[in-house]
Amino acid sequence: MSGIYIHIPFCKQACHYCDFHFSTSMKKKDEMVLALAKEIELRKNESQNETIETIYFGGGTPSVLTIDDIRFLIDTVYKQYQVVENPEITLEANPDDLDEETILHYANSPINRLSIGVQSFFENDLQLMNRAHNSVEAKKCLEFATQHFDNISIDLIYGMPDMSNEKWLQNIETALSFNIPHISSYALTVEPKTALDKMIKVGTVPKLDDDLAQQHFHILIEKLQEKGFVHYELSNFGQPDYFSKNNTAYWLGKKYIGIGPSAHSYNGESRSWNIANNSLYLKAIAENKLPSETETLSKTDQYNEYIMTGLRTIWGVSLERIETEFGTKYLDYLQKQSEKFISDNLLEIENNVLKTTKKGKFLSDGIASDLFLLNLD
Repeated sequence: MSGIYIHIPFCKQACHYCDFHFSTSMKKKDEMVLALAKEIELRKNESQNETIETIYFGGGTPSVLTIDDIRFLIDTVYKQYQVVENPEITLEANPDDLDEETILHYANSPINRLSIGVQSFFENDLQLMNRAHNSVEAKKCLEFATQHFDNISIDLIYGMPDMSNEKWLQNIETALSFNIPHISSYALTVEPKTALDKMIKVGTVPKLDDDLAQQHFHILIEKLQEKGFVHYELSNFGQPDYFSKNNTAYWLGKKYIGIGPSAHSYNGESRSWNIANNSLYLKAIAENKLPSETETLSKTDQYNEYIMTGLRTIWGVSLERIETEFGTKYLDYLQKQSEKFISDNLLEIENNVLKTTKKGKFLSDGIASDLFLLNLD
């Protein structure tokens, strides 16, 4: 077992780009915390005597919970599962929730890693995204957090409408000025039925520029690698010894249990996901039922997942593993499909491992989809 992910399905307000599952009503927050603890208990047999290495509070906005709520859920995990001596325990938090007193409470709790949703240090970007914090709060919370936490990650979004390369570079340099050891950075994307989608359709926000996003991506890589960061996954950069253990486990195909509405779980052979509805989730848990669906992964499904996750990381796709776990037909297919990308300098084979080149990194998801296989089972 690798880890437990706990989804906190509440936010103060809806970001214009977000399509994750959450509610802006906090009426059922206390009831939800008890239900999350109950699901943790109901699923204790899924660990099969394996140890928990990471506990990750995601969302939504986990920092809307009280420190007592968070301690209660961590204590519940410890009561029901075998946990390693020094697990990575991450809390996603927004700057507007991180005053000095709150950070001190976190620092005196089992939480040992903060993932802070900064997104941008510019006021107009934050307003466009409809973030709950402002740029002053973003900087102030990092001043406090870095005094009490060693292991901090921040999120930054690139490809914002009309964001110049110079402005994007300023965002990166501001982040670096706080000596943050980990940065997760994502291109702004337009998800269907989000506020951003509607604003672009009616013309109040310009269409996103993929070429600009790609320029930002390469600026990000160059600047962070210059400062000693390792680009270990498509969207993640860490100083040595500061890679996210939780996320790395996902990309390396380790098992995990997802707790809460919309949370996903994976046990190596099947994937399951909880219902993305707070009321129905609460009702099912109250009846001692798990409100989830399960999909058994075929060999081809598992191959496709390994291709997708492998190409996003510095560890790449092991051709030896493909042959050992999936067979010669899969290996032959992969090598044949890879030829055009290798000739275009988008993929390369190094020490029998297939990886994206510098040129191919930004396109890794699209390349992976062209390497997927549909019908060898």
